[in-house]
Amino acid sequence: MMDSSASSNLTSLPEEESPIEEAAAAAAAEDYNNHFNEVSSVFSSVLTRPPIQTSSQKYAPLDWSGFFDREDDVCVPGSNDVFHVYLAGTQGPVIFCLHGGGYTGLSFALSASKIKEKARVVAMDFRGHGKSSTENELDLSMETLCSDVLAVLKTMYGDTPPAIVLVGHSMGGSVAVHVAARKLLPSLSGLVVVDVVEGTAMASLIHMQKILTNRLQHFSTIEKAIEWSVKGGSLRNIESACVSIPSTLLYDDSKRCYTHRAKLEETEQYWRGWYEGLSEKFLSSPVPKLLLLAGTDRLDRALTIGQMQGKFHMVVVRQTGHAIQEDVPDEFANLILNFISRNRIGPYGIEIPGIKSWRS
Repeated sequence: MMDSSASSNLTSLPEEESPIEEAAAAAAAEDYNNHFNEVSSVFSSVLTRPPIQTSSQKYAPLDWSGFFDREDDVCVPGSNDVFHVYLAGTQGPVIFCLHGGGYTGLSFALSASKIKEKARVVAMDFRGHGKSSTENELDLSMETLCSDVLAVLKTMYGDTPPAIVLVGHSMGGSVAVHVAARKLLPSLSGLVVVDVVEGTAMASLIHMQKILTNRLQHFSTIEKAIEWSVKGGSLRNIESACVSIPSTLLYDDSKRCYTHRAKLEETEQYWRGWYEGLSEKFLSSPVPKLLLLAGTDRLDRALTIGQMQGKFHMVVVRQTGHAIQEDVPDEFANLILNFISRNRIGPYGIEIPGIKSWRS
């Protein structure tokens, strides 16, 4: 589900300073620091004032390698499609992460750095997103997205995949549910859906085109885009934004600025298919299920009844926005690891005392 918080009334950022203004500000800051340090040398009990952090430093991009172990390109046999993945960890089940519309696999970077201590993490860039490259970048139909995920899993693991726990955020959550519903992944051992509910998603679709059209489209620097995402409220964790936002951008040589990589406004024909029938598909999935929500108001009637019947586990994560995995990555990672532990999901499937796993 695309983030509705990035609306037009949040696009007014301060104008960029001219070189003269920047030089004057830097000189003033240096004079202030020098004066403060002189006073501090006289009164030794006074701590030296830390250097002023400029806006560009605060929102400077962070490299993915500080969180994932490696990246790779998965070439799908029989096609020209190449899907980019980020990987972390060497043991345990595979936590296969699917990002939301407009995001990328790096949306899971901060949480992956903790999850990898006990499980493997694979975060994939969907077609039309991040570093993936496909023949039709705008075909975001549910049929195609599901086929892409299954093709990547097949290419990576062949006919004997390890235990897979699908974790999907927003649009990616819908894809995870639909992949599970196809019942074509024999090693599927768990399903985690992050902040997407059919009722709320369907009701919001009428507003999405306007939100996408009116959001800020061009950024003079990557730092400005990161700043916009944080000050606009779409992401609340600056560190995560510094890792994930650069991968959502492309540099436009003709306009000499950065623009959004994913052209979501051109995929409206597929939006309804992302969410229609989602609740029933989620509830009918035979594997252990976890639903993470940023607010209880997002629970629709079908899920309310299913939750009362104990068909899935639900956690409302407080003080976070739509991108739970980015805003509170440590809490998100703990929820994933607790889900694995509680359901005894091991590297080869669900481990129940006294019963052999599916690959034994």
